[in-house]
Amino acid sequence: MNLANKLTIFRVILIPFFVLFAFIDIPGTIFGLTISKFIILLIFVIAAITDKLDGYIARKYNMITDFGKFLDPLADKLLVNTALILLVGFGQLPSWIAIIIILREFIITGVRLIAVEDGIVIAANIWGKIKTVSQMFAVILMLIDKHNFMSCAFEQMGTFEFVLNILSTLTMTVAVLATVISLVIYLKDNKGVILRRKGI
Repeated sequence: MNLANKLTIFRVILIPFFVLFAFIDIPGTIFGLTISKFIILLIFVIAAITDKLDGYIARKYNMITDFGKFLDPLADKLLVNTALILLVGFGQLPSWIAIIIILREFIITGVRLIAVEDGIVIAANIWGKIKTVSQMFAVILMLIDKHNFMSCAFEQMGTFEFVLNILSTLTMTVAVLATVISLVIYLKDNKGVILRRKGI
């Protein structure tokens, strides 16, 4: 197994620890965040960095494999979807946003599994990559933000908190739009796989 794929697997291994610290209440704060939430943020950032790093290594050193093409986007989905569910649990994110994003991932994963059975490996397209990057940035900002998505409690915020809340809201909105656009383009580009399985 090459280095790029090992980094992808490492990203998957980080997910249980990401969840674990969401349920551990560690006294104290770091940079205004509870220690538990700071650790969650740190784990997510490390995982996000490995996402960019494994792709760079795979391209630079010609380590691109069918296994990597399949596992890398799957690892991204697991990481981001887990984070979205936790943010809903924290009361920071409306459930409808998580539902839209998670449903998209189920649909795309289903298409990918159909393609794999036909001996076809579908790599992420540019819109899929934009979707992933925007989602990861949105999650990072929301983990730093103490307030809810599109919070109206402006009188309770300082200038930094206000700007951060606006940024996290806008970034998550972009992530949702990119998610929907990427789904439409993905289904359009791969309709042959679906229609062939249906015998149409």
